[in-house]
Amino acid sequence: MTLLRAIFLRLATTCLTLFGVAVIVFIVIRVVPGNPIAMMLPPGASEADIARLQAQYGFDKSIPEQFFIWLGGVVQGDFGTSISTRQPVSELVLGRLPATLELSVVALLLACVIGGALALTGTRLRGTRTEGAIDVSTGVALSVPDFLWGLVLILLFGVLWPIFHISGRISPSLDIDFTTNFYLFEALLRLRFDVLADLVGHMFMPALALAIPLAAIIGQLLKQSLKETMHLDYVALARTKGYSERHVITREALPNAILPAMRNAWLPVVTMIGLQFTFLIGGTVIIERLFSYEGLGNMAIDAVINRDLPLIQGIVLLFALLFTIVNLVVDMLYVVLNPRLRHA
Repeated sequence: MTLLRAIFLRLATTCLTLFGVAVIVFIVIRVVPGNPIAMMLPPGASEADIARLQAQYGFDKSIPEQFFIWLGGVVQGDFGTSISTRQPVSELVLGRLPATLELSVVALLLACVIGGALALTGTRLRGTRTEGAIDVSTGVALSVPDFLWGLVLILLFGVLWPIFHISGRISPSLDIDFTTNFYLFEALLRLRFDVLADLVGHMFMPALALAIPLAAIIGQLLKQSLKETMHLDYVALARTKGYSERHVITREALPNAILPAMRNAWLPVVTMIGLQFTFLIGGTVIIERLFSYEGLGNMAIDAVINRDLPLIQGIVLLFALLFTIVNLVVDMLYVVLNPRLRHA
């Protein structure tokens, strides 16, 4: 019963959070100067044309009336119609969401690989100049924002050495009909390695730009944990048995540097993963624009430029939903992994 009560309270908090986000976004984007209807009308449009469009999109009503009409539609799954494209907002947003999720997952995997490699190398060569260079490089990686890393990658691998694609998500020349918008996973399942290579070529640089700061965080935390583990008794015992330093680090120290947490520090680890993943999704907005990547973040910037109020509302609400879902999962894991919370 305690677990069910905790789940119910978290769900109620999530609903209140989404409602608060909806209210704030709805009001803020309507008090900003500018008329979204003006962008839909040709030069010389009459007052009757303006009044007709305002009535069609509900802009002739007060802000509280507009909000509750929109909220009623959201409850029924109708997020309205985009002003700039004249298409349903739900279709536009859900059509771009898979691209952003794929980019975030690939960036997270790259960050884990790079951060783990830095931590292992720094531990293996601790006390040397190499470890100092790794510490400096992780500090630089954390101090430089991801969009600047994106510019550096474009300059290096898109201009000086044109190895990867610098824009788009997939080459138009490829002959394939996707049944879903999860292009990467679908190409992998269908064993279309030519398509997979093209998708990775487009995705690699934006994913790497997102991954570099996160990799620095993972590398620093894991290296610190490894260095603490290297002084424990069972590591010294492994050395006396004649195991190589690489074996000691990878087979003895590494599992116990990551998995102690398994017994004593689950909650901080889960919290860090949840927070970093939400920040990763948020960082896709600028990165997708920089690389002309056809994701949700790129669409969000277009919506703001075009003053497409229904589309802005739908995108922000979806981002808020993703963040609250991640936080909800983290909270549930707190209860599941900590018996004291489960029986409190």
